[in-house]
Amino acid sequence: MQAKGIFEKLKRFDAYPKTLEDFRVKTYGGATVTIISGVLMFILFVSELNYYLTLEIQPELFVDTSRGQKLRINIDIVFPRMACGYLSLDAMDVSGATQIDIEANLFKARLDLDGNTISDTPEPQSKLYLNFQIPYVVFCQAEVAPLDPSRCESCYGAENSEQKCCNSCEDVREAYRKKGWALQDPDAIEQCKREGWAEKMDAQKNEGCKLYGYLEVNKVGGNFHIAPGKSFQQKHVHVHDLQSFSGQKFNVTHRINHLSFGNDYPGIINPLDATFQVVDSFQMMYQYFIKIVPTTYSKVGGETLYTNQYSVTKHSKTTGGMMGDSGLPGVFFSYELSPLMVKYTEKQRSFLHFLTEVCAIIGGIFTVASLIDSFIYHSSRVIAKKIELGKAS
Repeated sequence: MQAKGIFEKLKRFDAYPKTLEDFRVKTYGGATVTIISGVLMFILFVSELNYYLTLEIQPELFVDTSRGQKLRINIDIVFPRMACGYLSLDAMDVSGATQIDIEANLFKARLDLDGNTISDTPEPQSKLYLNFQIPYVVFCQAEVAPLDPSRCESCYGAENSEQKCCNSCEDVREAYRKKGWALQDPDAIEQCKREGWAEKMDAQKNEGCKLYGYLEVNKVGGNFHIAPGKSFQQKHVHVHDLQSFSGQKFNVTHRINHLSFGNDYPGIINPLDATFQVVDSFQMMYQYFIKIVPTTYSKVGGETLYTNQYSVTKHSKTTGGMMGDSGLPGVFFSYELSPLMVKYTEKQRSFLHFLTEVCAIIGGIFTVASLIDSFIYHSSRVIAKKIELGKAS
């Protein structure tokens, strides 16, 4: 009896009193509120589950202490109105390192004026000057004698201890470039005349070019640029030989499909990707000023990516067409590195937090739905009574 009395007293603490089944009333309003509540619970549960399954990215900021590393620059740029044979890519940095007419890991694909690739297989940059069809000339085809493989042809005054023979037009141009000389008249060079260099340039006048690949530079501030003409150093001055293009106007309209510094990581944004610049006039010089922020991205599995993100501003102006105070027509990218590094770390979200949020969703919707249902039920009863009293009177 004493135990029964204790349990009877315990019932007084029940915060959820139950009514008998016979006294429960089911209404259309209650059914509507229940259905809507269930749908909301399901939607919010799926949303919370999706949030839980996505990784949390935690950023940190600290000083970049890395030294002596290389910076990889990935490029994919299209010049729809500039032929591949006209373009060269050079890079230089504040430490004094210079890369002229970069060929390694870069490719050029010739395009027609509609943007279609002319050659199915793109050639490495170093071969583009030599590997396209020379117009057929009937009267000389049968008379051209095979060249002696052991021949040693003249470099036209540009010979040096390392290069005493120039057996091709490209050899002569390279020898001139090392001397810092401009090749003003290619038709006066036997090798260029034999290979039809001038005809090749004329054949490419109505073509475009896609330049893609990557280059590696020192991890210090510097610049790289894509401009017409063969480049060389002359008394520590960077020069582009435009003599062979004398009087020609250059259209540097360009589309940057991709430009990044290092590897991509999830969520990275490259501001210059898919940007298109149409020139207002010929002989334009486009300059992009880039601020690079070194970045590391640590994945949940322990893999760490070392890469970079960047911001950019741009400027353009009209040049005189030749190298000088007004600049050179082309596209120039000047970059500098931030002394700070950003580190992103992937982390799995807490399951306990997910469970707490789910309980909060269910409890919150259930409580609000109960209040709404109660309000609807009692309001409908009051209205019904008033209607009955009105009829009785």
